[in-house]
Amino acid sequence: MRTQIRNRRSPGTVRLPLFFAKVSAVVEILQCLKKHGQRLDLEIAQEVGMPLATVRQRLAGLAATGAVITCNLIRFENGKRIEAMQCRVSGYVPPLAPGRKAKPTT
Repeated sequence: MRTQIRNRRSPGTVRLPLFFAKVSAVVEILQCLKKHGQRLDLEIAQEVGMPLATVRQRLAGLAATGAVITCNLIRFENGKRIEAMQCRVSGYVPPLAPGRKAKPTT
């Protein structure tokens, strides 16, 4: 006798394995950093739509491999202490801004 496995999810939804979900999160974070240059982890979490703890975990992994440079930052806004990580992609130089350039001095 054969047993049939029913799909309890709605048709058309695909559930990615955990590995691919982690990889896509890392790719989204790297794209965000390349787009904006230097960002706080709070801003990355808000833009990507991930929990802050997940973003910090992925950033720690990227920093361990050397893909991202991080630095701890403490700010005081309206007397409230805010601890964050400031991040940028290592070795990435953003393109020059459009417009006229200053003439070199000789």
